[in-house]
This record gives sequence, C-alpha cells and structure tokens, in this order.
Amino acid sequence: MSNLVDPILRWYDAHARDLPWRRPTASPWSVLVSEFMLQQTPVSRVLPVHEAWLDRWPAPADLAAEASGEAVRAWGRLGYPRRALRLHAAAVAIVTDHGGVVPDSYDALRGLPGVGDYTAAAVAAFAYRQRQVVLDTNVRRVLGRAVAGVEFPARSVTKAERGVAEALLPADPPTAATWSVAVMELGALVCTADRPKCPFCPVVETCAWQAAGRPAYDGPPRPLQTYAGTDRQCRGRLLAVLRDAPGSVAKDRLDAAWDLAEQRDRCLVSLLDDGLVVAVGDRYALP
Repeated sequence: MSNLVDPILRWYDAHARDLPWRRPTASPWSVLVSEFMLQQTPVSRVLPVHEAWLDRWPAPADLAAEASGEAVRAWGRLGYPRRALRLHAAAVAIVTDHGGVVPDSYDALRGLPGVGDYTAAAVAAFAYRQRQVVLDTNVRRVLGRAVAGVEFPARSVTKAERGVAEALLPADPPTAATWSVAVMELGALVCTADRPKCPFCPVVETCAWQAAGRPAYDGPPRPLQTYAGTDRQCRGRLLAVLRDAPGSVAKDRLDAAWDLAEQRDRCLVSLLDDGLVVAVGDRYALP
C-alpha cells in the first residue's frame, strides 16, 4: 500500500486548490467552521459564506456572544441549518470550557456539540497537524477503489476500512495531516463518485479497482437525494422568510411561502421542535 502515498502527495503538491481554511494562516476556528459548513455542501457554495462568517465572527467568542438565531441567519442557503445551531453551541462550549480556544485534542474536540468522529479527526489533523485517521466520503471512496477494488465503500465505516487508513498514514504527524487532505482532494477532483477521471489519477497504475476492470457497485441501493417538493425545501422556504425579516413575522407571511397547508404546518412544527424557530406570541422569529 505504500506505493500510494508518495504519488498522491506529489499530485496534491501540484494540484491542491487554494482554499482559505487550508492556508498556513488559517486559524483552528476557520478550520472548524469549514468542516461544519462542508458537510454535504459543495466547496463553491461554502466559500462566500465561510468568508462572511469569519469576517463577522473571527473567533468563537464573537459568535458565542450573539443569539443563535444570528448564526441561522448568516447560514443563508447552505442547507441543513441545524448545523448553524450546533456550530453556535460549539462556540459557546469553546468559550465556557476551553477559554475561547478551539481544543487541540481529539477527545476534547469530540466533546463539542455537533462534532463527531470525522470532524474531530479533521480539525486535529488540519488545524493542529496531528496524525489522525480522517475518513470522509471522498477518502473512503479513494481507498475503497485503490486498495479494496470496490467502486463505493459500505454505508458506514468498517473496522477493516479503518485499519487500511491507519496503515497508510505516514508516521510523521505533519506529513500524515497532508496525506489526509491529499486523499480527500483526490476524491473531490479526480476519483469522483460519478465519471471518475481515471487517466488523470496519480495511482491509476496500482489501483485495485482499475486492475479489476472497474467492476460496478453491487451493494445495497445507494440513496438518491431529492429536494423539490420535500419537507427540506418547505422548511428552507419558511426559514428564508424569517432570515429576511428584521424581527418576528405573522403566520400569514409564512403561509404565503408554501402552498400546501398540511406540509407547511408540519414543517413549521418541526422547525420549532429543532429550535430553529421560536414562537413570539402569535408570531414567529429566529431564536
């Protein structure tokens, strides 16, 4: 497996995108914010929101000092707005429990609201240059193809998969951190889910999936993402009304945002239950 590491590191050195959270000057807070925003969201959509967020809240304490509704407002149309609430809660915890400094240990990061295994490992690796197993969708797909010879990995991380990722990690922590982001970048730009650009891959000659003739995925059906007409879209429409309002709004303003009354009311209840919306008398507002 060691014949994968050097070619991918060289490829990354030549092809890495210049992203603000990867720059040497990026703060750990910038890295943490980017990891929250990049979950299920393309880089192109994250870039302007990340920049505006860091301009407004350059440190966790700046965000923690504001109402959580302002985080939801600034989140804009990135989708999955509960991430904004969790990031605000993480900022509060960083101020309360860590003196306003994003912690540098995996365990402490894992204890922050909204931070799971992947995010904790990613922040420890990318912000603090530690040797961590970082397994996101892109990394899992690259290693699944290059090592296991399968088009797509299992839905959840397996013990064998984690063992392969651990075995590939360079011993030197800063190099291991670079390796982790290099594999991620390869999955984002070349070893993509659809129409992978195999001729441009630095490890095409040693890729197990390529050697096997690129066999098609034969596992459980992969979930298809839909949006139009879903509760996600309805919730987004309702939140957009509240984001654009300086204060609370009357129910009829929300009614005008979505035609189907039953679905609209169900989604409003779910937004209230999630803490993304609060009732103010007979009106509604961001928290």
